[in-house]
Order: sequence, then C-alpha cells, then structure tokens
Amino acid sequence: MPPRKPTPAGRQWSSTEGVRAEFLDAARAVFARRGFTEASVTEVVERAGASVGSLYHHFGSKTDLFLALWRRHHEEQLRIARGGLDRARESGVTDPFDLFVAGARAYLEATWSRRDLVRIFQVGDTPPGFHEIQHRDGREWINRNFKLLGADDDPVHRVLIWLVTSFLGEARREISKARTAREATVDVEAMIETLKRMRPLLTGDLGLGLSYREVDEG
Repeated sequence: MPPRKPTPAGRQWSSTEGVRAEFLDAARAVFARRGFTEASVTEVVERAGASVGSLYHHFGSKTDLFLALWRRHHEEQLRIARGGLDRARESGVTDPFDLFVAGARAYLEATWSRRDLVRIFQVGDTPPGFHEIQHRDGREWINRNFKLLGADDDPVHRVLIWLVTSFLGEARREISKARTAREATVDVEAMIETLKRMRPLLTGDLGLGLSYREVDEG
C-alpha cells in the first residue's frame, strides 16, 4: 500500500476551524435551550455529530466551550458595529457622533437574528468568572467608543461614555425580548431616537465640555 500523503497545513487548519465552528453552533442551540448549568456535553456532541473526545480535544471543558462561544459572539458584534460605521463613512458621514449612531444602529439591528445569544450571555446562567470576562470586554468596548468620539479622558467624560455604552447593552436586552421581527424593528428605532437625544450631553451643549478631537483610526 502506498504511503499516505500528508495533509496540507492549510487544509488541516481549515478542517480544525470547521470542527470548532460545528461545536460552537451546536453549543449555541444547547445553551439557549438549557442554560449553562443544565446543558450537557453529550447533547452538544450529539447535535454536532462528533465525539466527546473530539470536543474535549478542541475546548477542554464545557466552560471553555461557553467562553469560546462568547468570544465568537463578541468579535462578531464588534465586526457588525464596525461595518455600520464604515458604511456611514463611505457615504460621507464625518461627524463622530453620527458615526457612533451608525455603528450603534447596526449593532442593535443585529439583535433579532442573534436574540438567542443575547439571552445566553445577558439573561441565562453562566459559568463562574464569566461576568468578570464580560466586564473586561465591556471596558474594551468603552475604550473603542472613547477613541471614536474623541472624548477627553476625565471623570465626567468617562462616566458619559460608560452611560451611553451601557444604554446600548440594556437596549439590546430589551430588543431581544421582542415577540416579532416587526416589534424588534420598532424597538430599534425607539432606542436610536433615544440615543440621538443624548447628543447634547456628549457634544457639550449642556456645559459638560466634551469637544470632539481629530480621531486617527489608523
């Protein structure tokens, strides 16, 4: 029998990523239905059509699987928001607050199709230590908003950006509770209108002193 040809590294990497994606898709369905505590590795494996050994090879534990699903979700949300911002820039929008609103709209509009994930991470039970990770990633998001809005780094502006960013997180939680896609769309428009009414706070019209600086996005 002729020797087996080695698998090209790129193909092997693609296969590994494909297996991980299948496990994460299966975990998404199981965690949404059961929550973290009641979810079983066996059910995830059966849904993915794989083996327990393969799951532990790729993730190590149920907690690691949950955290990997969170990481994928978080990174996808950043890409969605950035996509909305980039499209606004391409259409000629330059005002930092308007760009922020464009990213926020894309972020909120994606809620309905991802409402199961929102519920998993914002409503359902989670593994020990998860909220610390979630808060750390939230701080990174706040820092991104600081950069976009060009806010001065002082206590008042830090609180303002934190409030606006927190508002988007809570808005998403409420939108995820909508009963229909139409209701979710109405909720998104209401949240965006509310966000726009925060402009005076962020632009200094109320005397809080926020003045936009030139922002280098690199």
